[in-house]
Amino acid sequence: MLALLAGLGFGLSLIVAIGAQNAFVLRQGLRREHVGVVVAICAVSDAVLYAAGAAGFGPLVEQWPDTVVVVRWLGAAVVVGYGAMAAWRAIKGDTTLAAAEDGALGDSPGRRLKPVVLTAVALTWLNPHVYLDTVMLQGSVAATYGDTRWWFTAGAMVSSIAWFAALGYGARLLAPVLQRPGAWRVLDGVIALIMLAVAISLISG
Repeated sequence: MLALLAGLGFGLSLIVAIGAQNAFVLRQGLRREHVGVVVAICAVSDAVLYAAGAAGFGPLVEQWPDTVVVVRWLGAAVVVGYGAMAAWRAIKGDTTLAAAEDGALGDSPGRRLKPVVLTAVALTWLNPHVYLDTVMLQGSVAATYGDTRWWFTAGAMVSSIAWFAALGYGARLLAPVLQRPGAWRVLDGVIALIMLAVAISLISG
């Protein structure tokens, strides 16, 4: 149980930060567009990576630095592209909360599912930081727990599920604040700045 709680706390310390992935989940949650799918992709991806780290795949990542470099540049390209779209939305100022105006509890179809899925996958798997945090760092810490490392890893997985679910489905609580396009311009502007910062960090290595 102690290992489980330690993994839960450690996982939250890694994931609760403003980044490209969290910004995307937040925006999808606010618009109620395929939230369940996005949350599932992010949580399952983290679970797979946490498991890989606990299984000892960290050294393999270190042995193939060129792979990390390729992922880093691809990730930077994706983040720049998404940031540019957010900046364009902020400039145009035509984004509304129409997807949530019906007050339904379920997800609004909004945009087609495919581009949303591809964006969620790209922002998750083309970010080299995710491998450093989940596979190498979490894997290294989990190894110190010996036979209970899988309980530690399970705690980290639970933290990921809880965080993305809270971020995606809890975002709708901000809906009253974002009823006006002007508020969305501010949000998209902030997202664009976050994406730019992430892209710079990726390019700089």
